[in-house]
Amino acid sequence: MKDKAVVFFDGVCNLCNSSVNFIIDRDKKNYFEFAALQSDVSVEKLRDFPIDINKLESIVLLKNGKVFTKSSAALHIAKDLSGGWPLFFVFMILPKFFRDFFYNLIAKNRYRLFGKLDECRIPTPELKEKFIG
Repeated sequence: MKDKAVVFFDGVCNLCNSSVNFIIDRDKKNYFEFAALQSDVSVEKLRDFPIDINKLESIVLLKNGKVFTKSSAALHIAKDLSGGWPLFFVFMILPKFFRDFFYNLIAKNRYRLFGKLDECRIPTPELKEKFIG
């Protein structure tokens, strides 16, 4: 079995929390684990990569020892979901600056458009093993 991939997300962002729920519902192989970017686990696991988690407006994927952000993270996640979602990986052929332009529009306005929580999500007992940290 391949190592699990870790999805780091903004724990106070409603859009990000909805995205985590979306991934969980389509993760039939139980491949993904999750951690809030605000957690100590994120600091520890991402410390060796050239990213500043305090300045991120992106979902981050740690997969096979590599870190992906923004549209690249989203497309790599889609690739490992059940159903037709892996078909979206074809968009990786588009230049990153083009893909990230649209990602950035949503990311910069996510709190205004989707709201913000006062604290990070607390998983239900059934989902607790999918969350690290």
